[in-house]
Amino acid sequence: MSRIAVVGAGLAALRAAERLRELGYTDEIVILGAEHTMPYHRPALSKQFLTGALAAAELEIEPLDELDAVWRLGTPVSQLDTGRRVLHLPGGEELSYDGLIIATGVDARRTNGGQHGHQRVVTLRTLADGKRLQRALAGNRYPVVVLGSGFTGCEIASSLRSMSREVVVVGRGDSLMANLLGPELGRQLTDLHRAHDVTLELGTTVEEWAPGTKSVRLRLTNGRAYEAACVVVAVGSVPTVAWLRDAGLPLDDGVVCDATCHVVGLEDVVAAGDVAKWPNLRFDERPRRVEHWTNAIEMGRAAAENLLAGRASATPFMPVPRFWSEQHGLRIQAAGVPALGPERVALRPRDTSGRSVTGYVRDGRLMGVVGFDSSAAVLAYADQLVDRPPVTAATSAPRPQRRVSFLQAVRAGNR
Repeated sequence: MSRIAVVGAGLAALRAAERLRELGYTDEIVILGAEHTMPYHRPALSKQFLTGALAAAELEIEPLDELDAVWRLGTPVSQLDTGRRVLHLPGGEELSYDGLIIATGVDARRTNGGQHGHQRVVTLRTLADGKRLQRALAGNRYPVVVLGSGFTGCEIASSLRSMSREVVVVGRGDSLMANLLGPELGRQLTDLHRAHDVTLELGTTVEEWAPGTKSVRLRLTNGRAYEAACVVVAVGSVPTVAWLRDAGLPLDDGVVCDATCHVVGLEDVVAAGDVAKWPNLRFDERPRRVEHWTNAIEMGRAAAENLLAGRASATPFMPVPRFWSEQHGLRIQAAGVPALGPERVALRPRDTSGRSVTGYVRDGRLMGVVGFDSSAAVLAYADQLVDRPPVTAATSAPRPQRRVSFLQAVRAGNR
């Protein structure tokens, strides 16, 4: 391969390019990004950048070593032609490649009727978004309304309360982060936010918008109304794949890949990070996307390795996903894929200080854990997931009843 192109200029793209060099690839690497910025710490946007603890320049991620890559920032790719191995760039330019790494990430999801584009209605996905939010907050003491009761919405609410801002969280569900945590931990987190004076409007949505120059008026479906300094829309994300619509790639909530990160049906194209949907054989054979910081790092490196190795010699990418969040001083850590475990068991019951570890179990197998202020314990259970063999046709079925399952062992130990 005399030229490898990396589409996307975020963390996954950077780590992929670094891994190419580590493995001895000496030819041309071209990194193309739609944003005008070098890779930066996106998780800090809802935390240290929002609160002012870190400036924009402090978010930039420096390459680990001399990368010797061509950076084409502010250069969105409009189309991919896999037959000719060509990328279509602005101004009619075509860039050929011998190997391609897709790492375009995700875009913030929009809401229908959400007045997007108004200066006081913002998302928080990019550095530019973060600057718009700061401008909307400046010199305005109206409350901030956050639409979305998931991971990002809860972090934004926590950060705003640390700044002594009034915050209203509007969510469809009955508790915060329930899709990930489940009902019990979701209720605990809900109580935590209420204890820190976050106003929660749950089980409702916005019925009417009235944006003005200094505020946005909202009326909710439960009849309540708010006048907000700004509205932060944090209702999830969508993979950045519009430029691939005519490329003939398999697209289904992301770029569908084999277990080796190779895009299904292609030998010279891999995908990595938030945009990639692949089967993690450590858990099961169903393709999924994982939108976490550590996965972007690990998958970027794995995709680069397997692109150079070739499909025939590539190895499955089987990480144990990990993420963390800090809200109102509570550190939440997770490992594995908790959403795959319909049964929940208290691996470490909640103590008087609020520390706990919950296991998420399917067919007697531990699928993931979530800990509240229990970092060491979560890491220990993550090691158990690392040591587990990959799923095969034989192991993906429920274990025979005569064998002691993880859940049975835990319950016996608790007795």
